[in-house]
Amino acid sequence: MNIIEKSSPSSPLAAPCRDSELWVISGATASGKSDLALELADKIGGEIISADSMQLYREFSIGVAKPSAAEQSRIKHHLIDVASFHDRMDVYRYLEMAEKALNEVCSRGRIPIICGGTGFYIKSLLYGLDDLPGDDRLREKIDRMSDDELFQLAEATDREAFAKWQNCRRKLVRALEVKIITGKSLLELQQHSFCLRYSGVKHFTLDREPDDLKNRIRLRAGKMLSSGWIEEAEYCLKNGLLKSPTAHQAIGYRLIGDYLAGRYTLTELTDKIAVSTWQYARRQRTWFGNQHPEAVHIKAVPGEKAALSAILSFTA
Repeated sequence: MNIIEKSSPSSPLAAPCRDSELWVISGATASGKSDLALELADKIGGEIISADSMQLYREFSIGVAKPSAAEQSRIKHHLIDVASFHDRMDVYRYLEMAEKALNEVCSRGRIPIICGGTGFYIKSLLYGLDDLPGDDRLREKIDRMSDDELFQLAEATDREAFAKWQNCRRKLVRALEVKIITGKSLLELQQHSFCLRYSGVKHFTLDREPDDLKNRIRLRAGKMLSSGWIEEAEYCLKNGLLKSPTAHQAIGYRLIGDYLAGRYTLTELTDKIAVSTWQYARRQRTWFGNQHPEAVHIKAVPGEKAALSAILSFTA
């Protein structure tokens, strides 16, 4: 495959609010971080900036646990409902919007609170992006390959990346894009340390025991399915979700399509969504355990709402 010429990548985005307080509440899906961020915002005079890659899309609501209208009225939220799922969203667009939102919050004398579970977005905001080149045409050419063609290219081009990301097509495509452009593996190029771009970061990751988190995930899946998620998914699927460039990765929507086609019972659907969500939550727990040395881990237990007191005690 020929390398497509690429202009030099743009310089790193400027860091607003560099010396101001910047709170971060992260954690796995269903861990309770959204409720914690709301409590914190009430306490410190904050506004919430979402770091959830699927809450960006207007068409999603129930299936991505988007804050309710009442919650958004109570505390101002940013980076929710800012795109259609027909749009391609990536970390570069997210950073541009997030830094704009940070400037707006700080300019009003409010305290920004980043809240979400999309670890790569959070890490990129706090540490900056690797200054690695990209090429949209090349990426699209690779992404149009069948799985067999993609795997053959990966095995011939970057076996380490193939071994690491053969089950994550999006990351494998990006790794091959970088390898073709630079001649070096993405794994090699990412092996350098980062420095926080903000001096006032207070990052807390909300942890739950696996059994507790599994139970919360299944209960939430059942509640969401009985509260209109099936109808929401049906609308999205009829309007081209599965052909969308990035939003098609949202958990559960494809499974609901299979349910609507008669392939599962409602109980089987709930089980499958719970399993898929737990698999994602495990990856999130691993990410926040390994990728954020600045984060303080807060244990949350069933029936207890002591997380807010715990994080405030660390900053007293």
